[in-house]
Amino acid sequence: MSGVNYEIVEHDGGWAYKVGGVFSETYRSHDAALAAARDAAARQGLAGETDGISYQDAGGEWHEEVADGSDRPETHVVDKEM
Repeated sequence: MSGVNYEIVEHDGGWAYKVGGVFSETYRSHDAALAAARDAAARQGLAGETDGISYQDAGGEWHEEVADGSDRPETHVVDKEM
């Protein structure tokens, strides 16, 4: 699957969702982590405002672009328990 994956995993004595290598907070139950992942994935898909951005690349050069607020990634919640 391409896009952004929210994976439900056991973590720190409970459950969490993981995006890339980053864990969410720890939830007491699998169902709570799943609900939080679904909520986060849905919010990430919401359109924002189109705005100008500036960023510095790895070589130290600055760039300016217009970020389209409607350009949102496809999100997936991956739950291997289901």
